[in-house]
Amino acid sequence: MTDVKTPMMARAAAEGRYFFSKQFIALAESQTQWQDLEFEECEFHDCQFSDSTFRNCKFIDCRFVGCNLSLLKVPLSQFNGVSFEECKLVGIDWTRAAWPRLSFAAPFSFRTCILNDCSFMGLKLDEMVLEGCKAQDVDFREGKFNRANFSYSDFRHSLFGRTELMEADFSEATDYDIDIFNNKIKGAKFSRDEAVRLLNGLEITLVD
Repeated sequence: MTDVKTPMMARAAAEGRYFFSKQFIALAESQTQWQDLEFEECEFHDCQFSDSTFRNCKFIDCRFVGCNLSLLKVPLSQFNGVSFEECKLVGIDWTRAAWPRLSFAAPFSFRTCILNDCSFMGLKLDEMVLEGCKAQDVDFREGKFNRANFSYSDFRHSLFGRTELMEADFSEATDYDIDIFNNKIKGAKFSRDEAVRLLNGLEITLVD
């Protein structure tokens, strides 16, 4: 894998619009726009992409580590097998990306990331990984996240409504508010101490 520290736009002009097995390190590219670029098996380490735009770009089997992508805009961009580790991804509307009608693998995974104020509304992201993350005020309504891994994540004030969560793993997750009559949760896994939150909409009183 080749290390790349020069700005991506300069590299694109020199190498074309396709990057394979490149490693981008400590790029400072906030409030920048890219279009029609394709990255395959690339890695991004400690890069700053906040308030930037990736328009009609493709990311295939890529890895982001310790990057700031808050307020990133992703119109018509595609993600396949992309992983984010210890990244900040606040305020991203993932519904603006281009999603295939049929998906045979999880498009991306998040581990130990901050995803507050993001939207996944209406997306089909079965087997998605969102593990050990802070996912507060996130919109999951009308989406399909069957067999997803949501373990050890914080879902304070996040929205679930007409959401498919069958066989999803919420073990050690906290502060979720899931109406059992308005969401599909058959086969989902919840930690015993937090599962009492599922009873909030039943208008019952719990006593010791």
